[in-house]
Amino acid sequence: MQVGILTGPFRNDPMDVVVSFAAEAGFDALEIDVRPGCKHLDVGFDDAAAADAVAQVRDGGLAISALACYMDISDADEQARAANQAALARTVEMASANDIDVVCCMAGRPAGELSREETIEQIAGPFYREFCALAADKGVKLAMENWFATNIMHLDQWQLIFETVPAENFGLNFDPSHLMWQGIDYLHAVEVFAERIFHVHAKDTEVVANRLRWLGNQAERGWWRYCIPGYGEIDWGVFIARLRDNGYNGVLSIEHEDRALGREEGFVKGLNYLRVFA
Repeated sequence: MQVGILTGPFRNDPMDVVVSFAAEAGFDALEIDVRPGCKHLDVGFDDAAAADAVAQVRDGGLAISALACYMDISDADEQARAANQAALARTVEMASANDIDVVCCMAGRPAGELSREETIEQIAGPFYREFCALAADKGVKLAMENWFATNIMHLDQWQLIFETVPAENFGLNFDPSHLMWQGIDYLHAVEVFAERIFHVHAKDTEVVANRLRWLGNQAERGWWRYCIPGYGEIDWGVFIARLRDNGYNGVLSIEHEDRALGREEGFVKGLNYLRVFA
């Protein structure tokens, strides 16, 4: 497998800074964050500027595992929702124009008073049924990150959204860290949803045992934290083997949300650890 990074922590840097770091450190690929405000590439770039940014990456010897547009396509505010959906549409256009076949995205968050299931059925599902057809025409797959705050917090909701949107180009950016602290079997999830795994986030979770015993597992925060791979509870050797056994041999994209480590330091430590297995 290859090891890459999600470029979000470099959102205030131009592309040459991102490429220089990633190439010199020995990474294989970039998952490029294109949300508005990302100086190295965002959805507001015109076609020529986007193509130039992509060329810088490839000229630096790096692959592009995906463009990443993590915006709420089911926002309760209809104006914000429309803007977020338009940003995702622009991301798919940029990906298609630059021979990038995966766009990472969100399943949306619960809208207002609606439950996750109701939001899937009433908003996210109808949107993605139509949108996936448009993306398929452009040769692009959509990979939702299973962030716990979105409409796909647990596996029943994964099943529901795929039943609602059965398109073959609609799948997952699989992140085991969100499942781990919830007590969900991330290894079994790989087996069940293998055909839907288009991209993988490499992020770990530390469980702080004394805080868990103090707060209990119904507390949403305070007893766990996200960390760089190798510094938490995920069994990366087994997880990577399970991915391979079930047909995934792509990029492990490090998502750096570890407040204990600096930006470059954390990415490099994650790379060195994952190279043991990948």
